[in-house]
Amino acid sequence: MEYARTQYKDLSLRQACRTFNLSSSVYRYQPLKREDDIQVYDRLVGMAEKWPTWGFWKLNHRLRLEGSKLNHKRVYRLYKKARLHLRRRTRKRVPARIKQPLLQPLTPNLNWSMDFMRDTLWIGKPFRTFNIIDDFNREALNITVSKSITSERVVKELTQLTEWRGLPLSIRVDNGPEFLAHTLKEWCEDPARSIELIFIQKGKPSQNGYIERLNKTFREDILDSYQFEDVNQAQKFAHEWMWMYNNERPHESLNNLPPTRFLLKYGKLHPHPRGYTEFPTFQQDINTDNILYI
Repeated sequence: MEYARTQYKDLSLRQACRTFNLSSSVYRYQPLKREDDIQVYDRLVGMAEKWPTWGFWKLNHRLRLEGSKLNHKRVYRLYKKARLHLRRRTRKRVPARIKQPLLQPLTPNLNWSMDFMRDTLWIGKPFRTFNIIDDFNREALNITVSKSITSERVVKELTQLTEWRGLPLSIRVDNGPEFLAHTLKEWCEDPARSIELIFIQKGKPSQNGYIERLNKTFREDILDSYQFEDVNQAQKFAHEWMWMYNNERPHESLNNLPPTRFLLKYGKLHPHPRGYTEFPTFQQDINTDNILYI
């Protein structure tokens, strides 16, 4: 059509349409501007990630609310192209965490840090350790060794620890399932305790650097140095190592003093918000294996 009108200048549009047996309305037809498939595709994928439980029709209605005028058949074609019609596995997502500075507290029992470690017995069976320290003097307050440590076991160990050590104001933890459980949350939020749980950002273990440093030393000195026959033997070595770590091993960040000596020297310079005047420490007689809290 355009070629004929270019070659024959005097040929009108009506004559050209009659020559080619084409309706003038068909020639003048301009298709409506269609939305870019890539934009719709990306929007569908984005909504499916944000709301993984939504199906096709809910996503389609959401697009309509945003001003889209696409036919639902075209939307469904893009929905299938993105493989959103297949069953999607969803995981519990961790809320956004706020980065907090890793500062040394001014007094004991202001902030504790907790973490888990994993190792295996000589027969290949795995076990875990549940470690707790006081950030003020890097003192190892607890190392529990067990084949399985649930959130209920975490609460049990914390209850026993607070009975002789006192209550901290806050506890820093990672985003492990045992720490995210409602059991620990309810225990901390009890009015008799009012302990704040501080969660580090996901994949940022450096934000819990105090306990990570203790874990490194414990692994080098004990877990990587011995092969244990059973969990009880590993627990015994852990208690002996705690006594050595707290009372004999100099700590560079504590003016080369062991944690307990640093506690006795500097632990009472500032008043504690909970009114504590004494801070018992974990002690063990390595000859009799008796655990004492003094």
